Amino acid sequence: MPSFNQGRYLESALESVFAQNVSFEIYVMDGGSSDNSLEILKRWDSRLTGWRSGPDGGQACAINNGMRLGSAPYVCWLNSDDLFQPEGLASLLEALKKKPAAPLAYGLCWNLQGETKRQWPVNVEPFSRKRLAARCIVAQPATLIRRNAWESVGGLDESLHMALDYDLWWRLFARFGEFAFVDNYVATNRVHADTKTRNFRRLHYKEAMSVVKRHNGHVPIRWWLAQPYSIWYKALIRQFL
Repeated sequence: MPSFNQGRYLESALESVFAQNVSFEIYVMDGGSSDNSLEILKRWDSRLTGWRSGPDGGQACAINNGMRLGSAPYVCWLNSDDLFQPEGLASLLEALKKKPAAPLAYGLCWNLQGETKRQWPVNVEPFSRKRLAARCIVAQPATLIRRNAWESVGGLDESLHMALDYDLWWRLFARFGEFAFVDNYVATNRVHADTKTRNFRRLHYKEAMSVVKRHNGHVPIRWWLAQPYSIWYKALIRQFL
């Protein structure tokens, strides 16, 4: 669980992990928070497998370092402002057991903004290369990955800051083939004013389109159509809200 100054959400994220009915290791990699995060981590210390707090090389670096500390046969990361749904990890684990060749299982994901819960804004749907090229159909909080697959592709690309998960999906698919899909809600993505996707939307599209071009050979037209809507039109609308 990577975290930085997310104390207002961290405890809920941890509670959602400890409510899962599977065995797990949990490491919290805090980037040196100055809010109440350390108080929360100290309070949960006896139940955490481990945690650290201090400057790091960014989100991807923190996640990679956390994965190296563990030994469980399956890995995932949950950002400290996100949540697992009850039975979420169990559903993903069962999907991987039923499809032993799949490197990753993913399910549906809620978007939570304040008290309003909606479906993830990008369609989360059964896997295909064409779908993956058209949009990132895999919701990161709703994933579980085989450790041997993670280690085989070297984890996350630490040069990326926005599309690090999208790049990982492509590399796992290229090496191992299609993913297992769980057609029920297994996680919740929290939407708030401090999220990277919201505040750096232009960089997000730039990285994501670069990832698609590198792995797919070309960028589908829908990326070019969606980018101005997401960046310019939504920004204009927010000025009048």
